[in-house]
Amino acid sequence: MNTQADFDIFLVAPPGLEPLLCDEARALGFASATPVAGGVELQGGWPDVWRANLELRGASRVLARIGAFRAFHLAQLDKRARKFPWADTLRPDVPLRVEAACKGSRIYHAGAAAQRIETALREELGATISPEAELVIKLRIDDDLCTISLDTSGESLHKRGHKEAVSKAPMRETLAALFLRQCGYDGSQAVVDPMCGSGTFVIEAAEIAAGLHPGRSRHFAFEQLASFDPAVWQRMRNAPPGPRPAARFFGYDRDAGAIRMSRANAERAGISDLVTFEAQSIGDLTPPPGPPGLVIVNPPYGARIGNKKLLYGLYAALGQTLLARFAGWRVGLVTSEPALAKATGLRFQPPGPPVPHGGLGVRLYRT
Repeated sequence: MNTQADFDIFLVAPPGLEPLLCDEARALGFASATPVAGGVELQGGWPDVWRANLELRGASRVLARIGAFRAFHLAQLDKRARKFPWADTLRPDVPLRVEAACKGSRIYHAGAAAQRIETALREELGATISPEAELVIKLRIDDDLCTISLDTSGESLHKRGHKEAVSKAPMRETLAALFLRQCGYDGSQAVVDPMCGSGTFVIEAAEIAAGLHPGRSRHFAFEQLASFDPAVWQRMRNAPPGPRPAARFFGYDRDAGAIRMSRANAERAGISDLVTFEAQSIGDLTPPPGPPGLVIVNPPYGARIGNKKLLYGLYAALGQTLLARFAGWRVGLVTSEPALAKATGLRFQPPGPPVPHGGLGVRLYRT
């Protein structure tokens, strides 16, 4: 699929979930994917960059590493930046911004380093530098090695283009997709979320089952690059999804407003025929017809919503309902508080690593 020599591609992952993103990348045919701190590295060409943005559910961003050189002082950085083949990748009519970071290098002032790159782009490429530009060049100077990458995604990839209505503490789609994978979900099981908020888990599960690409409805920064091929991209984007799955995706919430949000988000995502959202309390929760599947839930933790002490009864009621009515079902529960997970009375495996979410470190607890 590559149209030129391969280069390094970096998939940004939530810290702690790099192996899960690597598993997803390999399952999608990115055979060289390797987990590293902060994400996943692989090799490929520009069509691989486009496909990664379109198809990967767990990546936050896709960075293309377009070159590297050594520089020991700012004058050397300036000289080598001016000789860099910017026009191979960038268009002079597309505004740019530069972000720099320095670590363990003789060039230690990130702002001064960014200015040298900006000057080279203005004077050699004829580009406009703007702090509001969508297209971002990332300069990393580590041990005197200057690595230049492009953020090919633009807006974070959790912004699928469907969720306009959100609840008080929404789960990011990328994080929800990785937690579903961590629970062993592969699209073939029923999914129930008893506290669905704006419907993220349920909608992600239904899209996975339907074979719908997460990036099908949005724009990406790579569409403004000189290396972009609209014809190849359209063929990639218009690939037909798989057969429509059975509708076994259910979200419940006691807040009728949350249910309205979930239904509107599912409608925009084009999967309203696959999902059921109903206003309902935990005490009324019952399993849908058919074989057991996965219950996955992101209850309030008390840090941002309400009083933590009042939540122990909620978690206990959830656990009692699941134990009494959901025999054979697996459970995934996301919380920042081990004591609240314990209050369910469910027998969880050792939890996964803490993952940043809304300023907290949350873990996935699985039965």
